Amino acid sequence: MTNKTINGLYAITDPALTPDERLLPAVEAALFGGARLLQYRDKTASADQRRRRASQLRALCHEYDALFIVNDDPALAAEVGADGVHIGQSDGGIATARALLGDNRIIGVTCHGDLRLARQAADAGADYLAMGRFFASRTKPQAPPADIASLKQACDGFPLPVVAIGGVNADNAPLLIQAGAASVAVIEALFGHSDPADIEAAARRISDLF
Repeated sequence: MTNKTINGLYAITDPALTPDERLLPAVEAALFGGARLLQYRDKTASADQRRRRASQLRALCHEYDALFIVNDDPALAAEVGADGVHIGQSDGGIATARALLGDNRIIGVTCHGDLRLARQAADAGADYLAMGRFFASRTKPQAPPADIASLKQACDGFPLPVVAIGGVNADNAPLLIQAGAASVAVIEALFGHSDPADIEAAARRISDLF
């Protein structure tokens, strides 16, 4: 994958903010507002629900020429024809995901603020590195903090796009973009809105920063 593939606004769903009946309208609003990637993240739904929703989201993302990423589940990503998978440090290795998805799908890896983890992921064949959290986050308050210096080091030190995550909104995203982030991942600043028009407006504000 190239740096040009992973860029711009990266929207991530959350089952508490985007329950079943709101999921598709909320995601479509974010895509209409300019989101270039969407990650489906739901650890509470049943396997059948996740398969159905992932298939619907994949189709919707591709209508908007956006990339569809599945969180933590390479098998589901392969089954629904997702563009890739995002894995954490405890979700199985890159090699396992690559074996399921093949060479042409995206594998992103959570590296927190740890350049050692970023090096391991880069050496193992990750397509992008996710660094963060950079700001206070209500969706993942327990995530370890990261600083802008580590983001800049990762952006300068690895030939991979870096996605910045953690409490990102339109006001603080410029700091991350200036440090070199190819993409910013956003959850609450998008899907914390209940009105699709507000989601679209929030997405557009962040997308316009790129």
